Amino acid sequence: MNILMRTLLIKLLQYWGIQFFIGAFVSLYLVGVVMWNADLHSWFTVAIKGQSLCLMVGVYLCTFFSINRFSIHLHNLSYRYIIPIFSFWLMVALLCLLIFRLSYSVYYLGGSGIVMLSLFLFFEYINMVYDKKIVGYLPFGNIYTPEVSFITWVKIDDAQKVDKNIDIIMADLRAGLPNKWMFFLADCSLKGIPVYHSSRLLEMVLGRVKIDHMYENELGSLLPSKRYQVIKRIIDVFLVIVSLPITFPLLIITGLVVMIDTKAWCIFSQIRIGQGGKPFVMYKFRSMCKRLENTGAKFTKHNDFRITSIGRFIRKTRIDELPQLFNVLRGDMSLIGPRPEQVECVENFNKEIPFYNYRHIVKPGISGWAQVEYGYTENVAETKVKLEYDFYYIKNLSFSFDLLIFFKTIRTIITGFGAR
Repeated sequence: MNILMRTLLIKLLQYWGIQFFIGAFVSLYLVGVVMWNADLHSWFTVAIKGQSLCLMVGVYLCTFFSINRFSIHLHNLSYRYIIPIFSFWLMVALLCLLIFRLSYSVYYLGGSGIVMLSLFLFFEYINMVYDKKIVGYLPFGNIYTPEVSFITWVKIDDAQKVDKNIDIIMADLRAGLPNKWMFFLADCSLKGIPVYHSSRLLEMVLGRVKIDHMYENELGSLLPSKRYQVIKRIIDVFLVIVSLPITFPLLIITGLVVMIDTKAWCIFSQIRIGQGGKPFVMYKFRSMCKRLENTGAKFTKHNDFRITSIGRFIRKTRIDELPQLFNVLRGDMSLIGPRPEQVECVENFNKEIPFYNYRHIVKPGISGWAQVEYGYTENVAETKVKLEYDFYYIKNLSFSFDLLIFFKTIRTIITGFGAR
């Protein structure tokens, strides 16, 4: 009985609606009841508490829905993303307190925040340990079952019955399935089991849009939101200006160190391809020996002999990209987007990789989904894979996705992932 109750409780806690209600009730209401019950008679105190409550409601809603949006791209978030997401929205709330000079209860903000973060971590633990999906697939057509920790793949051989343990059905719907299997898929849908076309499900699992089968994805479905692109531009300019007290001194110090190291001007400029296929001048800190950097467009390889000792450090930490903040202010680039490529490379890729030019439908970025997930490339085959990540970003362009990439960029800077 105890095992049955425990299993039932865990199943209930896996539903996001249940998690939402429990999290809000405990972290917002119960914490308030415990802390405020003694002095509700004071209208002044009630006003202070009301402002604190509104702020924490905002933090809770933003964190909860950010986590759910992030889960679309990362599935199990793990603790390294839960804490930054919560911290980000809490800092936004505290910034609102300072700007609007609101009264607040330190004890309520602290108590509610601690309980709220603990519950988010607990729910993610439940999802990570117990929410492994069982995906049944039909053995027809173009089927690929990658090894991922959050999915158990089950081959379906019998069209007469549906395994009750299967959570999702995957099938190549363009494979010309026999009638009995079409009836099987219809029966699964009627029983509430989601049926996904193989390319769509793999896109969600891998975070890539396969360009080998672009005919299965109408290009119209890859069009990014024009409204969000306008908002994104405003956010870019605001963040660059706000960050100047930190980035400007770093720019000066890095520039001086680079000039001492290379005996040349610290800024390296190069023509890159931007939004709409238009060329622009991109700026970086010089990281290569001046006499060796202009050797034509080529891939940067591991332990590239052209890179200086200081250059290797600033490339690993991505400090060499800081001058591109000027490109962001000019409107050539965004903080987040596909990395801009050299003109010669783009011309070659357009000949060898189908739909390559489509990545220029959005502004290039200092960091991007492909950059944090795949890193730098050394050949055309790797560039093709990286393009699939770029297409996934374009298709899912949103504030929450940009925020996720921002957090992953910080991790990339700390770990040096993908540096050349």
